[in-house]
Parts: sequence; structure tokens; C-alpha cells
Amino acid sequence: MGRTHCCFLRTALVSGKISVPRHSRDSQFRKAKLPVFHSFFPQPKPFFISLVVWTLISIFGWYFFAAGLGASLGFVPVPEEQQPIDLSFFLLPENLWFYGYFLASALIFCGFWHLKAMSHPWKIWSIWGSALIIFVTYFSVQISVVINNWRRPFGDLLQNALAKKPGITVENFDDLFLIFAQIAFLAMFVSIMTDFFTSHYIFRWRTAMNDFYMANWEKLRHIEGASQRVQEDTMRFSSTLEGLGINLINSVMTLVVFLPIMMGLSHYVTSLPILGEVPNSLFWLAIFWSAFGTVLLAVAGVKLPGLNFKNQRVEAAYRKELVYGEDHADRAQPPTVQELFSAVRKNYFTLYFHYMYFNVARSFYLQADNLFVYFFMAPTLVAGAITYGIFQQIATAFGQVSSSFQYLVNSWTTIIELLSIHKRLKAFEATIDNEPLPEIDQRYLDREAGILHADG
Repeated sequence: MGRTHCCFLRTALVSGKISVPRHSRDSQFRKAKLPVFHSFFPQPKPFFISLVVWTLISIFGWYFFAAGLGASLGFVPVPEEQQPIDLSFFLLPENLWFYGYFLASALIFCGFWHLKAMSHPWKIWSIWGSALIIFVTYFSVQISVVINNWRRPFGDLLQNALAKKPGITVENFDDLFLIFAQIAFLAMFVSIMTDFFTSHYIFRWRTAMNDFYMANWEKLRHIEGASQRVQEDTMRFSSTLEGLGINLINSVMTLVVFLPIMMGLSHYVTSLPILGEVPNSLFWLAIFWSAFGTVLLAVAGVKLPGLNFKNQRVEAAYRKELVYGEDHADRAQPPTVQELFSAVRKNYFTLYFHYMYFNVARSFYLQADNLFVYFFMAPTLVAGAITYGIFQQIATAFGQVSSSFQYLVNSWTTIIELLSIHKRLKAFEATIDNEPLPEIDQRYLDREAGILHADG
């Protein structure tokens, strides 16, 4: 019976005419186009749209209302030059006020979705767990702010020591080292606990997907590559998307925190080479350079997601034939294996070529990025308008902001991997729902059936 199913499915896949009877499709599949989200998040589309909208409302609400209200209530912001460089930074009135504001915003949003999704089995992890990850990510960015504040007195002390100014002692350095150690230990604790929680979060997401697919395994087990897609692709999708999501949140939070800092530091850099006087110069430089890098790598890597997906296809076909050969003497014969491996080799060589010029563009941009801010700060440095400590602050803040704007640049290879996984899962779901396959899958099946397209 199993072999009959395999032969039937192989013929159906090659002909491209496989179908699933309408009565066999669970209504849950008709509602959920991509169970990787629906199995874990309640109503993913409205959930994520409302999350983005509420986040924007909260950000604008903070800057245009809550921050001013806090100042009027006594939570007055401390000027950037006077902010502490130790752990007392987190107890500043303005920070305590923001923690309360964040908690109130999270309670409103999470409470609404908790009540709306009372029957969802994963609401605690997907709703409240996500809120915790967002807050901890913001707190990690604040730790970076404290370290950036610490850089000014340390840089100035280092400059004065090298200039042999009187009054500089080893104890001055030891005091700063002790403060840095306290910040570093806090950063280590937050990072380790965040990784621990995130690992459990990802595995809960994978568990939700696994439970969803296993509940419908009778409908799925005949689909080509079903075991790999359930076991491997769902795991890779959840972990990869979670990593990208945390990086995206970190980038947004970094912009929210460091943009005002960099705007304040811009008054030290009043003149730029070629451009002359530019208000808020560091801010506009970061936007230009990041946009340039994003467009450059997006154009250079436009073909890579499809090629990575094709790579999974040819590897799966080769692996599957070898598996059949373990149980059937008439399978995995040398001519067939040679043909399948030739397809693997051809796709890899094509992938190597496209990655070559992509890496050329990426390496060019990253190397130029190392000197970009120094080039435009050269007049300020030559004029001696800033100390080494201020320069350290500017360089760090610029790096944080530009790195956040460069989210696509830094994550592009991971995004390519995620897109290739998504293509496999999308084809999986289309087959389940008896809908047209994505073009890349349909063309693959047509080629297997010997149907040639005009463009090859």
C-alpha cells in the first residue's frame, strides 16, 4: 500500500496534477494560509498590524505627550552632558517614568489580545512573551547608552594621561574600570537570561507548529518532502525569524534611544568636507550611508533567495532517491544518481557565482563603512574642536544609528535564507489548500514532465 502511494504521488508530482479532495481539507487550513504563524500567534495579520500601529502610537505619544507630562510631574530629563556613567543611570527619574509608560502601554495591548484570544493555547508565550522580549531589548539598548556615557570621561582621561597632564593617577583609571565592570556584569546577566528565555520562546513556537502539523499528519504525510518540512523547515523558520525579529526590534529601539543623543552631539561637527555647513550633519550622514548600502546589497542579492530555494529542491531530490535506494534495489541506479548530482553541482556553481559579486559589493561597503565617519569628521578633528572622549561618543553613537539603519545590510544573508525557507513552506501550504503552486515550484514540475517554457 505504501509503495502504491509513493508511485502514485511520484507520477502526480511529475505531471503537476496532484490534488487534495475538498472534503479532506480541514477548515483550519482554509482559514490559516501559513500555520507557522497561526499556530502560535492569535490572528497573526491583525495581531502584527495592531502591534505596529500601537508601537507607533506609543512612540509618538511618548515624544509629544508623555515625556512632557513626566517633566511637569517632576520626572525632569537630565542633560546629556550630566547623565551618570554608572548603574544609577537606570534610576534617573526620566527612565523610571518611561518604564512605567512602557508597562502601561504593554498592559493595554497585551491585555486586549489576551482577552480577545482567550481560547488560544499559546497566548501567554506569543503575547506576553513577545512584550517581555521587546522590553528587555530596549533595556539592553539602554545599557549601550550607559557605556557610551562612560566613554567620554575614559577617553578624556586617556588623552590627558598620554599628554602627561599633572594629576592623573592609576586610581583614576581603576575607578573607571570598576564602573565599567559593573555595567559589563549587568550586560552579561541581561544577555544570558534573554538568550535563555528566547530559546524557550522559539521552542514553544516550534512546538505549536509541530502540534498543528501532527494533528493533520494524515493529510500531510503524502506530500513530497513532508517530513523534512515539518521537522527541519519549521525549526529553521522559527529560529531564523525570531533572530531577525529581535534584531529588528533592537534596531528600532536603538534609533529611538540614540537618535536624540546623536542629534545632540551633532553640534560638535558643524562643517563637512565637500558639503560645508549642514545642520544635524551626523543624522543625515547616517541616513544617506545606510540607504546607499541597503539599495546596493538589495540589487546585488536579488537572485539569491530563488537560488537558495532551488538548492534545497535539488538537494532534496538527490537525497530522496538515495533513501529509496536503501530499500529498493532498482532505485538510486548510477545514471539516475549521476543526473541528480549533476543538477546539484550546476545549482551550486551558479550560487557560487552570484554570491561572488554579492560578496564583492558587501565587502566594498563594509570596508568603506570603517572610514566613512572619520572622513567627514576630519575637519573637526584637525581643528581640535573636540576631545578624544567626545570623539568616542560620536563614533559610537554614529555606529549605533547607522548600524540600525543598516538592518537589511547586516541581515541580508539571513533574510535570503528565511525567504528560501518561506518558499518551501508556501509551496507546502498551497498544495494542502489545493491552490496553484508558486511559479518556481510549477516550473520545476513542468521541467520534470518535459514541458519547456519560452524563456527556458
